[in-house]
Amino acid sequence: MNAIPSVWHYGLMAEYWAEFLCDAPEVPYLSALIARSGEPVLDLGCGTGRVLLPLLRAGFDVDGADISADMIRLAQETVLREGLATRLLVQPMHEMALPRRYRTIYMVGSFGLGGDRAKDLECLRRCRDHLEPGGVLLFNMPMEYTSREAWEPWLSESRQRMPESWPPRGSPRLSKDGSRRYLQIRVLDVDALTQTYTREARLEKWAGGELVKAENYVLRGTLYLTQELLLMLKCAGFREVTVKGGYSDEVPTRDHEELVFEALG
Repeated sequence: MNAIPSVWHYGLMAEYWAEFLCDAPEVPYLSALIARSGEPVLDLGCGTGRVLLPLLRAGFDVDGADISADMIRLAQETVLREGLATRLLVQPMHEMALPRRYRTIYMVGSFGLGGDRAKDLECLRRCRDHLEPGGVLLFNMPMEYTSREAWEPWLSESRQRMPESWPPRGSPRLSKDGSRRYLQIRVLDVDALTQTYTREARLEKWAGGELVKAENYVLRGTLYLTQELLLMLKCAGFREVTVKGGYSDEVPTRDHEELVFEALG
């Protein structure tokens, strides 16, 4: 159970997240949830603070935990620079052992990364153990069957062409330090039997017309569908589960590209 999950949130990828992936459209929904379920709050898989930081700025009592020391370091730099108060810890989800309990725990875009069902189930159990009585766990799950682009790699004819070729490098993104950043992602493999996928990222940092650093990372993830997740939450000890069509109060349908699960501890 203690093998390190296969994720890519380190090095240049962590820097890329901190600088370019900052929008947090989930915050209004999470703010309303916290108002109902209460504080303190845990952002599990907080990364560089994309969602954590806006909630801290709004005055919520939110801690953060993530497997990546690089991402936690970048989040901490912003926290210190802005004079915010929080506790940030480096811990894998399935080994979470934090010093306090929470009224609300959320995972945004992070559940299922690492590609190990046993670890994911243990993560849910640990979330349950870290909730105060009556506390709420929230996490989202993309529904890949609603998108042709996402679903096609699972088809047999697509699998025969894997690993995919690298996509065109495209235009760089200009960093605050003046460097230029490139990111390419391709699918290495999908396994419909185990419902797992493997993707590779290639990152480059250029400055003054020269390549400063290049890194490759591999991410393995699990495709979960609704009924399986409901069973996992039951096995993890949650009492009631509500499924919603995205970060809204919409009743879920087969056309929603993302579902949000709220589980009562």
